Amino acid sequence: MSTTLAPAPAVPLRIGPITLDAPVVLAPMAGITNTAFRRLCREYGAGLYVSEMITTRALVEGNATTRRLIRHHESETPRSIQLYGVDPATTEAAVRILVEEDHADHIDLNFGCPVPKVTRKGGGAALPWKLGLFREIVTRAARAAEHIPLTVKMRKGIDADHLTYLDAGRIAEDAGVAAVALHARTASEFYSGTADWEAIATLKRAVTGIPVLGNGDIWSAADAQRMMAETGCDGVVVGRGCLGRPWLFGDLARGLGGPDAAHGQPVDATLGFVADAFRRHAELLVEFFEDEGRGCRDIRKHVAWYFKGYPVGGETRAELATASTLAEIDDLLATLDLGAPYPGAAAEGQRGRAGTPKRPALPDRWLESRELNSAESSAIADAELDSSGG
Repeated sequence: MSTTLAPAPAVPLRIGPITLDAPVVLAPMAGITNTAFRRLCREYGAGLYVSEMITTRALVEGNATTRRLIRHHESETPRSIQLYGVDPATTEAAVRILVEEDHADHIDLNFGCPVPKVTRKGGGAALPWKLGLFREIVTRAARAAEHIPLTVKMRKGIDADHLTYLDAGRIAEDAGVAAVALHARTASEFYSGTADWEAIATLKRAVTGIPVLGNGDIWSAADAQRMMAETGCDGVVVGRGCLGRPWLFGDLARGLGGPDAAHGQPVDATLGFVADAFRRHAELLVEFFEDEGRGCRDIRKHVAWYFKGYPVGGETRAELATASTLAEIDDLLATLDLGAPYPGAAAEGQRGRAGTPKRPALPDRWLESRELNSAESSAIADAELDSSGG
């Protein structure tokens, strides 16, 4: 693959005191954006690389796994952590832990998760419908963050008839957040169809005092350039587009941040190049888990993404998806035609599951009022689950 683009003029992105040479943010993805994947992406490009989503309750209660997930490798700077919470006091306490124990240089709040088991309890993309609750969470979190920039990631709303993003964007700006990011789909759309980039432009016109970032359907640097040109957004948030393609961040740096922001030269993604990236990812996972077997099990979910469109037979793919040691992976990669060229369109486009539009799961009578009642307050307490995304 030759991903040469005419570099855009350097467009640094400022999020509070943080200046990014390339206006690019890695979207948190559960089970994906751990330290290993963030380090790999950083090796190829520039940007802000956000952790997996951390639930505030688990952090405050000292959950061991959660404590491990908020650790960063010494090479990671700035350090970025995304929190998911539904209770103002717990969210505030979680932010204070990150600040006082010096775990982060940037904190993001997730209000974009469309997963039914979260929205059914009033969390994720359902929460901004309750204006008072949303305002209190964001205001208390921003105050607790002190000198650390705090941002908000959200969706357009629950469905086409219950949009929340403009109210949420204005509330977040008034609360003192450093930036807002919009995934331009509703919860009911999940990841299906086409992202509504016009909604990003609308939010940019409504929120003028802080950066507005766009998210949705960025599969290439050209997509990112087009989003910024069409919407006027200040930067892009990339999720599924980098699955199996961590070098996308190099393309994005070249396309959006100018040549000085990029690491290395444009990629020629031969099969050998992709195999090396896959092997490096596996190695970093082994280091992250401190367990070769676990690291090799974790890389299995990435096999289809890395080798999409390449001449890698089903049997080899299956063997890579069952390998339990780095030596086994090395032996299998050595059997590939490493000189095979980039396959073009077959390797491009959507990655990950899109899902289908569906009626969002919500607490009973959730949509009857924009304010939280006592019964809903009890239900929402169960919404903090380890679920992905936004």
